Amino acid sequence: MSMATGVPTEVVWHEAECGGYIADLGLWEELAAAADGPVLDLGCGTGRVALHLARRGYEVVGVDRDAALIEALRERADGLPARGAVGDARELDLGAEFACVIAPMQLIQLLADEAERLACLRTIATHLSRGAVAALAIVEDVEAEDAGATYAPWAWKSRPTEVPLPDTREVDGVVYSSLPLPTIVDDGALLVRRLRQVVSLEGLLSEEENTIELRELSAAQLEREGAAVGLEPLPHRSVPPTDDHVGSTVVVLRKAAG
Repeated sequence: MSMATGVPTEVVWHEAECGGYIADLGLWEELAAAADGPVLDLGCGTGRVALHLARRGYEVVGVDRDAALIEALRERADGLPARGAVGDARELDLGAEFACVIAPMQLIQLLADEAERLACLRTIATHLSRGAVAALAIVEDVEAEDAGATYAPWAWKSRPTEVPLPDTREVDGVVYSSLPLPTIVDDGALLVRRLRQVVSLEGLLSEEENTIELRELSAAQLEREGAAVGLEPLPHRSVPPTDDHVGSTVVVLRKAAG
């Protein structure tokens, strides 16, 4: 979908759909405070979490595959202890170790299968200092009888009857609207769908459907995969649901201190 502003489209949509989410920030801040050193934020986007932590004095490196998102992070990090790097979490080599690695917003479920998750977990283990922890947010507990059903992504468990308002942004007079559509649960995946609409400066409307596929994954399975690369599980943490967003389980894995 084209646009008539100087801001990259992927930055606008990322900000509209993810930038306002704050329910998990307290947990990432708590983990950063407990860590004795810098934090690595995987799938950082434009810096929603990384910049939040940096504003509180924590040193953060954010990694994302999308160069436009990383450039936006770098521009916004002016004077803050945060930097961005373009890279793939499955094959990353920053040449540094971190006191904490975080993967918010179900990053690990964007990967296609166990082989890709193991590659990501090996990357995490390589970048963790000894005794340090990684924390990965996932959505789980989608019941088997729900396979093939559709229901709202903002409430996979509570399923309210009220549909939320679209997320919107205005950039240089162009209006961007992203409306959550019913999520499809089928064949081992959650298909999170949004209707993206753009109203141009001339008042013309264009629209397209955007779908993100999250692979179904339980905390127990992710812990087993973590153990396969030498990471031991710690008690889960959680991010509570809000009126607009489903809650998350946060799997915590530690690299052995010895």
